[in-house]
Amino acid sequence: MKIERIELQQLHMPLRFRFETSFGYTTIKELILVSVYGEGEVGHAESVAMSAPYYSEETTETVWHMMEKFMIPKLFTNEIETPEDVDRLFAPIRRNNMAKAALEGAIWDLYSKQKGISLAKALGGEKSVIDVGISIGIEPTVDQVLAKVERHLGEGYKKIKVKIKPGFDVEVIRAIRERFGEGVPLMADANSAYTMEHLDVMKELDQYGLMMIEQPLAHDDIIDHAKLQRELSTPICLDESIHNVDDARKAIELGSCGIINIKVGRVGGLTESKRIHDLCQAHDIPVWCGGMIESGVGRAHNIAITSLPNFTIPGDTAASSRYWEEDIVENGVELMAPGQLAVPDSPGIGYTLNQKAIGNYVIRTTNFRP
Repeated sequence: MKIERIELQQLHMPLRFRFETSFGYTTIKELILVSVYGEGEVGHAESVAMSAPYYSEETTETVWHMMEKFMIPKLFTNEIETPEDVDRLFAPIRRNNMAKAALEGAIWDLYSKQKGISLAKALGGEKSVIDVGISIGIEPTVDQVLAKVERHLGEGYKKIKVKIKPGFDVEVIRAIRERFGEGVPLMADANSAYTMEHLDVMKELDQYGLMMIEQPLAHDDIIDHAKLQRELSTPICLDESIHNVDDARKAIELGSCGIINIKVGRVGGLTESKRIHDLCQAHDIPVWCGGMIESGVGRAHNIAITSLPNFTIPGDTAASSRYWEEDIVENGVELMAPGQLAVPDSPGIGYTLNQKAIGNYVIRTTNFRP
């Protein structure tokens, strides 16, 4: 496949509300929109890196630098036949997974459009509809969390994820269970905010019938997570600790988790996401697709990967209208039924860019040619 031009656009998209986790809060989502042109088609993807290095070491600026100086030149000077070639081409570059994923994702979209098939089909997806959940950030009060849980249950979301941190954990989970009962599919996401010294807190959370506790310990740990998992009946879900299929293999062998969250940007792209999916499927480890406050472009990629069969737990791909007054894809990504999204069957990601919205949000544009 011939790549004729690559365009990078940096966007600042204001959120409809402040979204807080254990490592900080977000009011404006900064992202890089990647467009790859070739043979009359254009593929789109986005970098999910944040403006500051708190979720991972990557930032918007490092992603732009790595793409401009190292990755885009490789694409222009090497033969690319399939998206898997991009994964192999970038393999010598250590980490920088979000930069890799953004370029590889745009080429997956381009490839699918050139073949006249949906991105989901190109990836081997089998579903026409996926179930989705909602992620609720840390709020000033427990009552505010309860109000959001009530609203999102009314919207039919299939999983409620609540962010926690030390001092805002057991009380909020207990309140949700007391208010809404055991039937609510509920999980807690700690974003690496705890240590083994918080074992008593983890054991308290273990009493509330949670679907999982996500990434309670350090962002690079699989050893202590294995120790913690032995102490709990609730499955631990690993997020930040898993950057590639080898990380997943080691975590499974050690018994560090019972579930893995696959974020396309965190693991370096759709090709590596498929590898992790296949490994987990072979070991009966369910997976789900986490969110990084994506625009509709990133949401479309998440929908496509979630169409694979071992994504058996609802992911974080909520409707666009929850986050944005105006998304950068036409009509946004919206629920087709309570708690469900349609998997597009048109070529590529299945969404058309909203150029007017992009124009409102863009702060920098650069084009690259061979």
